[in-house]
Amino acid sequence: MKKLISILFLCATTIFANAQVEKMLGYWISVDDNTGKEESVFYVYKGTDGNYYGKLVKLIDPKREGAVCDKCTGTDYNKPLEGLILMKSLKADGNNLTGGTITDPKNGKVYYVKVSLDTKTDRLKIRGSLDKIGILGRTQYWIRKK
Repeated sequence: MKKLISILFLCATTIFANAQVEKMLGYWISVDDNTGKEESVFYVYKGTDGNYYGKLVKLIDPKREGAVCDKCTGTDYNKPLEGLILMKSLKADGNNLTGGTITDPKNGKVYYVKVSLDTKTDRLKIRGSLDKIGILGRTQYWIRKK
């Protein structure tokens, strides 16, 4: 009987965790930390490889239309920002997405990233950091696009 209860608890926990991750999928608006201005629209999705990704789909400021990632390195160098996958290879880890990276197109730097959903405010918490643990970094909150 104890084994059955343990198995049921494990199943329920897994289903709840997957439901939290699924709520992170969709369109989100990134907001500048300093000004509070909406900057861009991201699409967070699950790839065919089972990992999660975030693609910048639209720049909100019309002055930045056609902007390229001139500070990015590798294959992303000088590619248009709109359509660029900036969050890469995240994995579901309980109620979070972890283990991947995020590129800051303003400086081209790549950071470790942890993504979680604040269920009270329905905002996506993006924590970019220099270390895998997340101590040395900054947090940005994205707003769900209606």
